[in-house]
Amino acid sequence: MFSYVKRLLIGRPLKSAELGEQKLNKTKALAILSSDALSSVAYGPEQILLVLVTVSSLAFWYSIPIGVGVLVLLTALIFSYRQIIFAYPHGGGAYVVSKENLGKFPGLVAGGSLLVDYILTVAVSVSAGTDAITSAFNGLHPYTVPIAVTFVILITILNLRGVTESASILAYPVYLFVFAIFIMIGAGLYKIAAGDVSPTLHTPIGTPVAGLSLFLLLRAFASGSSALTGVEAISNAIPNFKEPAPNNAAKTLLAMGGLLALLFSGIVFLAYYYGISPRAEVTVVSQIAEATFGRHFMYFFIQGTTALILVLAANTGYSAFPLLAVNLAKDKFIPRMFTIRGDRLGYSNGILILGTFSILLIIAFKGQTEQLIPLYAVGVFIPFTLSQTGMILKWWRQKPKGWMQKLIINAVGALISFTVAMMFFLTKFTHVWPVLIFLPLIIYAFHRISKHYETLADQLRITTCEPVVPIEGNVIILPVAGVTHVVEHSINYAKSLHPDQIFAVYIPFEREEETVFKEKWNKFMPDIRLVTLHSPYRTIIHPLMKFVDTIERKAKESNYQVTVIIPQFIPKKGWQNILHNQTSLMIRANLLFRKDVIITTVPYHLKK
Repeated sequence: MFSYVKRLLIGRPLKSAELGEQKLNKTKALAILSSDALSSVAYGPEQILLVLVTVSSLAFWYSIPIGVGVLVLLTALIFSYRQIIFAYPHGGGAYVVSKENLGKFPGLVAGGSLLVDYILTVAVSVSAGTDAITSAFNGLHPYTVPIAVTFVILITILNLRGVTESASILAYPVYLFVFAIFIMIGAGLYKIAAGDVSPTLHTPIGTPVAGLSLFLLLRAFASGSSALTGVEAISNAIPNFKEPAPNNAAKTLLAMGGLLALLFSGIVFLAYYYGISPRAEVTVVSQIAEATFGRHFMYFFIQGTTALILVLAANTGYSAFPLLAVNLAKDKFIPRMFTIRGDRLGYSNGILILGTFSILLIIAFKGQTEQLIPLYAVGVFIPFTLSQTGMILKWWRQKPKGWMQKLIINAVGALISFTVAMMFFLTKFTHVWPVLIFLPLIIYAFHRISKHYETLADQLRITTCEPVVPIEGNVIILPVAGVTHVVEHSINYAKSLHPDQIFAVYIPFEREEETVFKEKWNKFMPDIRLVTLHSPYRTIIHPLMKFVDTIERKAKESNYQVTVIIPQFIPKKGWQNILHNQTSLMIRANLLFRKDVIITTVPYHLKK
């Protein structure tokens, strides 16, 4: 049943030779890797207004110069990451750049930040998409969390089906969203040019605003910079591109930057000119669409495509998280299971872990996008800053042709990214303080895992001086629960190993049971020694473990190996397993960590 459901949801397994067919062309890559960055225009401009409204609606005109500042940062980041793509064509992004140029610790800070950031990417995107849906249909507000969790499950299944298949499906809503927003911006600009929008709705640019400080403007700039999250995803996912991968990735990055700049500029300008004020249950894009088209077909079309891309923007995390996890796993900082490809040639373990943690985050924050965005953004700008700083050192050390120009681009990106990160810490500390806890914990976990793998390699290496203890005999312990074919089958197997001694161990709870069983055993298998361990407290594990300890101590004196054989019958129907074998599972669980005991399970398959 499990295999059937898996095939139905995931599809048939793919051969390793089909990996090349799973690579992305530029059109699909733009959809699957840019959806996060492009979708952020739905909430980035709104974050600027949420800061400015704390002073007065008169301050909304400052959204224009702040928007220009965000575009400057976007330009610096696009050119910076374009340089990273060509400098590190095998992917890895901020983690690889920081590790190779700044050292292991900064690399782990960047890697840890990005791992958490991609989890937040999914949580924020899906939460924002759910907000867009509930803005259009207010009756759905009480069901925000269940809707968001359902979306995460669906996207996880979609990604388990493979990169190419998920990209083919995602391309349509992403490009539909871009088309819809361009229509909205074009229609809005036409209405403004035609004089259909009253100029009294907005404050003229340059109007003095009392109580406005530079600190608050920087805070608004930092909040608006949340629209730039996802810019680094393409540099992380270069291995997903068709050859020549670096060239295709660089062109895709430039296309994403151009689209993001146009969409962001258009929404910021329309929000300013329409005099849009942020509201709790209606997004800024929803208000712009309603002011432009009224609450008719185009309004719902824009809300629908916005909700779609916000939800599907989570796919950027699903594309980048597994590849980053692969790089960390290859460097032995996280479990090696993240390097294993699944049936559909995707890194399934990374996809499943990402989906699980995203759901937990959505439930913990109750799907509140506003609570997640600051934490999300600061997780992006830390690796932004580190990667740009790493590239500065790279150019300074190597001094290739045109290195000064490249260094200046990275220096501008590093300075602005650092400023934005600091502004988040200073102005939204109550939201971003978890970074100061989970990031050190993640780096500590990285070091512990790395230390374990190093120790493991040292112990397994055959060149070590540790002597091999010879095995000169074998003692078998066989727990039995009755006189059955299962026990008979297990004893026959034990005899085939030609052990020095076999102990059949029976653990009765009552003395009468002990006497009756001894009589049965003497008739059934008189040549096998039976040991009965009366258990007045009705536990099997404790007396059995004490007996194993006793035999193990004696066996060591003669260099004998102790083997515990566990009889187990296998029912014909899979569901019937839950009705049996609990005791054998407990015995195995307790013996698993015994250093000098071998555990062998002998299955007996039932016919009916």
